[in-house]
Amino acid sequence: MLDVLVIAPHPDDAELGMGGTIALMQSRGLEVGILDLTDGEPTPLGTPEIRGREAAAATAVLGVGWRENLGLPNRRLRATLTARGALAGVIRTTRPRWLFAPHWVDAHPDHVAATRLTEAARFWAKLLKSDLPGEPWHPRRIWYYGCFHLRAVHRPAFVVDITSTADLKARSIACYGSQFPDSAARPTVPERVAAADAWWGGRIGALRGEPFWSREPIGLCGFDHLM
Repeated sequence: MLDVLVIAPHPDDAELGMGGTIALMQSRGLEVGILDLTDGEPTPLGTPEIRGREAAAATAVLGVGWRENLGLPNRRLRATLTARGALAGVIRTTRPRWLFAPHWVDAHPDHVAATRLTEAARFWAKLLKSDLPGEPWHPRRIWYYGCFHLRAVHRPAFVVDITSTADLKARSIACYGSQFPDSAARPTVPERVAAADAWWGGRIGALRGEPFWSREPIGLCGFDHLM
């Protein structure tokens, strides 16, 4: 059903971390889905209803046709067996080739829990004798995107040139007005994200870039698209 499933701890994490790559994948004909694990609430200016509307607007900007929310508890996200089964069920029914999850080192406990949960659910999704929905499925790869609450720079496995889709990423982030109000202190989160994208782009000779990491070796069939 899907080529790519992006696992996001909260609505807006997928856009902040890899919104440009999501839009680029969509433009290249890949079917991308986003699964938000929680509704992200409570926050000072948000409500579940507001966050839902914002996520829907951002999804439309990126051109994503599939987005769901797993309904796990914000601020108390844990890689429990119940949550693992729920996520594994989504993986089995959407059958993505690739999973994307937050980088495994982060100051935000929800982000760390989301990554542990994704890795465990990827394994569970392939089990034959289980009560999970759908047929067994094992995504080929799991990649990790940067959406940090930790000011650390990790050497990425690769950087995607998002010069052509940076505007769509910025527009999708702007949909989350409750999280990034105009009155916020400068530099704002969107400004910091844009600066980081420019820095990563400069590392590969592009105007904008998004970094990704891998715990597993990366296989190549050729060198046609290396920059």
